[in-house]
Amino acid sequence: MKLFKALFASLVALSAAVIFSSSTFAADKEVKLSYSVFFPPTHGQCKAAESWAKEIEKRSKGRVVINVFPGGTLTKANNCYDGVVTGISDIGMSCFAYSRGRFPVMEAADLPLGYSNGMTATKAVNAYYKKMQPKELADVKVLYLHAHGPGLLHTKKTVKNLADLKNMKIRSTGLSAKVVAALGAVPVAMEQGETYEALQKGVVEGTIGPVEVLKGWRQGEVIKSTTDCNAVGYTTTMFVVMNLKKWNDLPEDLKAVFTKVSSEWVDVHGKEWDQGDKLGIEFSKSLKNSVVSLSAKESEAWKKAVEPVINEYVAEAGKKGIDGKACVTTLKGFIKGKK
Repeated sequence: MKLFKALFASLVALSAAVIFSSSTFAADKEVKLSYSVFFPPTHGQCKAAESWAKEIEKRSKGRVVINVFPGGTLTKANNCYDGVVTGISDIGMSCFAYSRGRFPVMEAADLPLGYSNGMTATKAVNAYYKKMQPKELADVKVLYLHAHGPGLLHTKKTVKNLADLKNMKIRSTGLSAKVVAALGAVPVAMEQGETYEALQKGVVEGTIGPVEVLKGWRQGEVIKSTTDCNAVGYTTTMFVVMNLKKWNDLPEDLKAVFTKVSSEWVDVHGKEWDQGDKLGIEFSKSLKNSVVSLSAKESEAWKKAVEPVINEYVAEAGKKGIDGKACVTTLKGFIKGKK
């Protein structure tokens, strides 16, 4: 009996040692992750993504290694979200706008609500997400969001008023396509990476987007004029999301690293958007492109023209059981800096 008890005790001790050893190994094991980014490698937002990945690696003391795939080389922009859900990539950055109708709560953030700059837009969309906690994003771990400064009109010919814009073919995505249609132009959907060639070949006559595209995507080389229509300035919200299983498998201390760094990188991206706009307009002017400011009367006409886009969103959201009016009101509050 004594021999049996001794043998049993030895087995228990050995099992505990194995379990402890396994847990220690799991905690110390290097975590390798892939990160799909739709921005080209030279773009400031791609560089911000890479610096985020490096900071995660640094603060995890090398326990996390993130391999960044820029320019849509791992998953295309419109497939990036599903790529994360299915595990093609572990982390992904792209736009909600590439899947119009799939993210009805977040879609409100892209409405023409008069965003003043990239930092304001970025802070607003993060605050909005945290407040709303939309179920439509329950199949991923949202690390953080960011959003560009006011989307303006960039064209191959000068546009001074709505009459000049009528029936022009303008590249646009998501809700910006509805903005373009409301202004009397013809929206043409395509990813940002396709826009340069489309403008160059005359497939489209203009594009709507932040000023940073003029340098960040070098579109200043294939347009002639920017119309400063900031009264109807919209944004495009971009996500940084992680595969839910990969997130759940992380030990708590690494989750804390991801959470802390991600919260800090909201400002990094906001500053980068504003710097990108500054460099974009400087680049465009260096190419002798013009910048047209709308008169006060014309600005009001543009604002009135896009009101149906906001009203339509509220109505369509209601059909899906979403209080669209509350979404818009909440966003407007965050844009104004209210908490």
